Formats: sequence, C-alpha cells, structure tokens
Amino acid sequence: MSLSFTDEEFQSAWKELDEPQLDGGWELFTETMGVQIYRLYDKETGLYEYKVCGSLSACVPDQCADVYMDLMYRKQWDSYVKELKEMDFDGQKVIYWEVKYPFPLSNRDYVYMRERRDLDVDGRKIWVILARSSPKTPCDEKKGVLRVNDYKQSVALESDGAGGTKVFMNYFDNPGGMIPTWLVNWAAKSGVPGFLKDMQKACGDYTNYCQKK
Repeated sequence: MSLSFTDEEFQSAWKELDEPQLDGGWELFTETMGVQIYRLYDKETGLYEYKVCGSLSACVPDQCADVYMDLMYRKQWDSYVKELKEMDFDGQKVIYWEVKYPFPLSNRDYVYMRERRDLDVDGRKIWVILARSSPKTPCDEKKGVLRVNDYKQSVALESDGAGGTKVFMNYFDNPGGMIPTWLVNWAAKSGVPGFLKDMQKACGDYTNYCQKK
C-alpha cells in the first residue's frame, strides 16, 4: 500500500505562496496577526475549506518546519492534544492524533500520513509539508471519540526576507457529529489565530527545548 504524495501536490502547495488560488467562490473570512484567512463553502458537507496566507514575523522557515514536524514538542505547546504518536503501518509511517473538544462535545481523533520536503526552486528554499487522512488505519476507534476520516492539510513556508516566514496553508476537515455551525465558525475564526500565536511562541522556545532533550 503506497500512501505517498505526488510531486504535483508539492508543487501546487508552494505555488500558492506566490499567488493563492482564490477563484471559484473563495471569500475573505478574517484578517488577523498579519495573515488573511479565506474560506470556500463545501456543498456536500455544509462545511468550509480554508486557506491561510501571510507572514509569521517571529520565526524562520526551517525552524517553523522543524517545530511543525516535532510531535513530542507539539504535546508540550498545544493544549488541545490529548494523544499524539507516530506508528509504522504496512511499511508506512502514520500519525495518530486525538484532539480535546470542549464539553459537552466528544473528542475527535485522526489517523493520517504526512510528508515533508525541503525544496530548492530556482534558488529559493521552500519547505512543504502535506498531510491527509489514511484510508486504512492501524487504530481501532475509541468509545466516545469520533474518528475524522476526511482531513487534509498542506503547508508551504519560505523566508519573508525580513527574518520571518511567509506562510501558505490549505486545510479541510469534517469533524462529524452534530456540531452547530456557529461553533465551527468560531473555532476557525479564533482557533487559527490562536494556533499561529502558539506556533510562534513554540518556535521561540524550540532551541531551549532541543538543548534540554
């Protein structure tokens, strides 16, 4: 079973650093902390897909990519992580991730694959990380936790030329269950900026964390 991503998928992710593809119904959802968040309504699910474009001023791109990939560190700085681990399955690495949801909602869990590539594009250094749900998984579903089977994320990072990181992110997930629309919208509107803020702080603390390991 091959779960690998294609060269084209990596290419389409980094190309949106230069020009986000916003035709076909994308709308500006909110702007905060130097990033714009766009969304696209998905008729099939009634949910939105999101694109995030902008800059993180407090971290350089290679460190950003390292922090994003480091699961053990993520457990320390991301308060929504209940469980997070990498496993081998059929010769592939997959990640199990349980996310805390506020009461009275059930927690959600994900089983997904991801791949990072550090690219050289005509002299530009670009870091791309892709992730998506794994259709076959080594993890049984847990009682009281809803499995998210429809999840994808792509992240492209490049120096912004001023000591920070230019970022493009595209993501969609279908959390399932009966979550009210207002809560999904609130989570996107407050959750993304919150995540970016935590991520910047995590980048700032990462050197210390690595030295202590």
